[in-house]
Amino acid sequence: MDTIDRAGRFVPPHPPRPSGPVPVWRGFVGERARTAVYGWSERAFTLPYFKRRVFGHDVHIPLDPDLVQHVLLDNAANYVKPDLVKKLIVPTIGRGLLSSDGPLWREQRRIVAASFAPAAVDMLVPVFANAVRTSSLGWSRQGGIVDMAAASTATTMRVIADSLFAGDPRLTSEAAMAHIAAALDGVSEARLQVLLGLPLIPWSRRGLAGRRGQIYLRRTLAEVVDDRIGKDGEDFLSKLIRALEARFAPGEARELAIDNAATFYLAGHETTANALTWTLFLLAEQPDLQEEAAAEARAALSAGEEGIVDRLALVRRILEESMRLYPPVPRFDRQAVAADRLGDHDVAPGDFVSIWPWLIHRHKRLWDEPDAFIADRWQDGAAERHRFQYLPFGGGPRVCVGARFATTEALVILAGWLADWRFDPVPGREVRASGMVTLRPAGGLPLNVSERR
Repeated sequence: MDTIDRAGRFVPPHPPRPSGPVPVWRGFVGERARTAVYGWSERAFTLPYFKRRVFGHDVHIPLDPDLVQHVLLDNAANYVKPDLVKKLIVPTIGRGLLSSDGPLWREQRRIVAASFAPAAVDMLVPVFANAVRTSSLGWSRQGGIVDMAAASTATTMRVIADSLFAGDPRLTSEAAMAHIAAALDGVSEARLQVLLGLPLIPWSRRGLAGRRGQIYLRRTLAEVVDDRIGKDGEDFLSKLIRALEARFAPGEARELAIDNAATFYLAGHETTANALTWTLFLLAEQPDLQEEAAAEARAALSAGEEGIVDRLALVRRILEESMRLYPPVPRFDRQAVAADRLGDHDVAPGDFVSIWPWLIHRHKRLWDEPDAFIADRWQDGAAERHRFQYLPFGGGPRVCVGARFATTEALVILAGWLADWRFDPVPGREVRASGMVTLRPAGGLPLNVSERR
């Protein structure tokens, strides 16, 4: 249940926290098998570090920002994408930027970085604004209730399709959205199979739907890539194909183009959609704050699209606080290549290190009133915060290459929606977090949507 603390601050819902540790096996049955952030004990939000044994694997969980910095920055070369994680995600995104390491990762990172430079992102603001204008068509005819999780997904899919893939209609269909959701949900089942060393054979309805989703996405993106090979297009994908062809053999260049198309299509819209959804939920529950944000959005839009994000100071603070409370990716993992020390703890070759923004962002030693929504915490004292205690886009050399793109996109979309529409809760509707790969509201986010007069 939502609550208001003694200082009158909004405390949004979070999963129940037992007093003591939850057995590891519980993570693979019931709600914990569907929701990564479910079932953490109260102690997990107070410790600087702890270790668990999961099906024969040692898993280190650092919560002290200095320890996180050691893994993600100071000794980043020793901590790579885990083999088990690669087995989970390679069927969908192959050897793209998100799943590769070493020289292959560096080469791909160098190729795509130019497309996400500040000047390149700023030129895309009209694309973001156009997605806002088309996304709300028909809202006033839907009886007042709109699933804003679905609306956010459709809008960010449109943005990715228009900005990176030249508006290819194959990437914005309802079928594509359904297959993406199924592919992400299928990871939950596959996770247990990978940990137990079993072959990745779907055995449930959800697993079968997930596998169909993977096949659909790979086939569709292969068609999109093949249509651009040998062409002189100036969209992101066409430039990517040419850059890969200049460095790799034709067959490998094609496969890497498909892999990166899948990477940026999935990661490029899903996480931003979730950030938008949670931000709208938090604003719907705080009508006075929503009115302030709407007034700022109208003023910012009235001055034109150029430089708009610099005029959205309050909306930016709200978005940052939303991603603190509901990080779009609640965990990410690394695996040690060689022996190391993590503070006072030995790390053996092959050990896993699990970084949990969900725990770090709500840690009682790092934040005042960590479960409360306080947008102004991003206005005062930000300079004193450790740079590895807030990780919505990861950190270190592998920090999300599209962080600026995603932030600018989210701010422009929020400004456009808030300027024209009011969002209110649906009475009696419970909102709870769900998802193993990304964090989204279970069953979507229906809100009462009405036009501002």
